Amino acid sequence: MRFVDEAEVRVEAGDGGNGAVGFRREKYIPMGGPDGGDGGDGGSVYLLAVENVNTLVDFRYHATHRAQRGQNGMGRNCTGKKGEDCFVPVPLGTKVMDAETDEVIGDMTKIGQTLLVAQGGFHGLGNTRFKSSINRAPQKASKGSEGEHRRLNLELTLIADVGLLGMPNAGKSSLIRSVSSATPKVADYPFTTLHPNLGVVRIDDLRSFVIADIPGVIEGAAEGAGLGLQFLKHLSRTSLLLHIVDIEPYESAESPVEAARKIINEVEKWSDDLANKPRWLVLNKIDRVLDEELEERAQAIIEQLNWQAPVFKIAAITGGGTQELMYAIMNYLEQQRQVDSEQQS
Repeated sequence: MRFVDEAEVRVEAGDGGNGAVGFRREKYIPMGGPDGGDGGDGGSVYLLAVENVNTLVDFRYHATHRAQRGQNGMGRNCTGKKGEDCFVPVPLGTKVMDAETDEVIGDMTKIGQTLLVAQGGFHGLGNTRFKSSINRAPQKASKGSEGEHRRLNLELTLIADVGLLGMPNAGKSSLIRSVSSATPKVADYPFTTLHPNLGVVRIDDLRSFVIADIPGVIEGAAEGAGLGLQFLKHLSRTSLLLHIVDIEPYESAESPVEAARKIINEVEKWSDDLANKPRWLVLNKIDRVLDEELEERAQAIIEQLNWQAPVFKIAAITGGGTQELMYAIMNYLEQQRQVDSEQQS
């Protein structure tokens, strides 16, 4: 199944029920007066962030969601029943925009969060409401108002603490398989990853973080080439980026420095915010380099890139060096959370 991270949906709230025109008719009680009840309010449409939905693919087949219409009022001052609200489940991380105005309506960031996207119509009034001292037998009632109809654009952005960035075949999927229970496809050809994968890295029973693997970015991604553009936005919520570089590419491939510079260039063209996120360099596939050559080769890459942030050397396929990297990430995230907590207090 192809990962779908954008969808258009139509939501239709229920109309309000009409008010009733009625008069009390009972034996021995002449001129009983008006007794038409009000209608019921129309149901509203809400989006509901849930845990067990992780794509927007269902909206391809169920693109319209309607709430129930309010029941009409009845005699004997009986009010119509309110229409049932419609709750539409969406994945965590869904951004909601009005399709016509591009207005951002809301962002679904917490499990159980609800967002009103279409207000139900207001109930109509029965003729009882129009009784007065000069109009003892009103013949009029009001209709319920129409429910709100809207077209929405939904955009899913994965919520992860750490995002993996790199060229196709750099070893991102191998890393996420090595450090989490996620099982993305791994192979020796580009674009193995066709949709984002999330993995939970557990340091111990009480400490963990979420890591996201996205399709590899290629040169020209910021202009729409390849698959990277479609998913670069998934990195926007992360706290830390890991720039994965193949330290020992195949002979036909470009050098690690060239590959790294292309990624940096695409990220800078895509978004200043993304380019300014903390980014660590991870030199992967060190198991394919002789031990006596490793330090020299790694240092040459660091110097040519003028890299100032932390650098780690790993072999994702065997797990070498990954534990040290994961502990460093956990410590960094905990420090960031502490800083954020102090700033909010």
